[in-house]
Amino acid sequence: MRLAAHDLTWRAGRRTIVDRVSLEVEPGEFLGLVGPNGSGKTSLLAMLAGLRPPTSGKVMLEGTPLARISRRDLARRIALVEQQAETGERLTARQAVELGRTPHLSALSPWSRRDGAIVDETMAAVGMSAFSTRSWQTLSGGERQRLHIARALAQEPRILILDEPTNHLDIEHQIGLLDLVRAQDLTVIAALHDLNHAAMFCDRVAVMQAGSLVALGRPAEILTSRRLAEVFKVRADVETDAAGGCFIRYARPAAPSGRATVEAAARAEAVRDVL
Repeated sequence: MRLAAHDLTWRAGRRTIVDRVSLEVEPGEFLGLVGPNGSGKTSLLAMLAGLRPPTSGKVMLEGTPLARISRRDLARRIALVEQQAETGERLTARQAVELGRTPHLSALSPWSRRDGAIVDETMAAVGMSAFSTRSWQTLSGGERQRLHIARALAQEPRILILDEPTNHLDIEHQIGLLDLVRAQDLTVIAALHDLNHAAMFCDRVAVMQAGSLVALGRPAEILTSRRLAEVFKVRADVETDAAGGCFIRYARPAAPSGRATVEAAARAEAVRDVL
């Protein structure tokens, strides 16, 4: 399912958070959205998911503006896992995932055995079957995050939008979760902090800086040493392989020089005097 943004802009008061972003996500593609904190990634995802109306511009789903699609129909096509997704309800882990079936239920389509099977499958996929009866309030941040993914998959969407999906997860579950998402027959858009994760799992990478889209393309083409220095303010070597993949090897920050070095030495001397 194709999703396209045309000149998307979103402002909070007089401040422009997202500035005239245009991009098109191909069916079945895994698009990674990267950029420093405050670059507009979360706001852009909210507009792509139809959760936040743009100040100007539009989002098209298979040629139809999102504004013309009902919330129920949109929830059957697009699932969003927010960065700070939470629930204050007194639910079990399974009940939280069951909420993903809500867009498919009605008076004429009540809960069925198929709905239960879908919930079972998605909980198993994220490794949370054994937690079915656990109270939501007793779960760790990582456990809750995996259940949010399960709930999104239970919606049976065609497009999955994820805002920092690996938050709170250890490295095993970070890689496992992204591999799981990659294996789904879905169009995926994910904001990612770890650039090596973006290089490993994404077909293309979109780079945001100060609200603007500054680069879009295959990871090895986009995640260059120069761009990492310009956008992320880090020194790094980027290694590429014959298959077109890449791996980023970060360098420690350069040692301070000049006045900064003198000031640092003075502070160190003051600390030694106190001790």
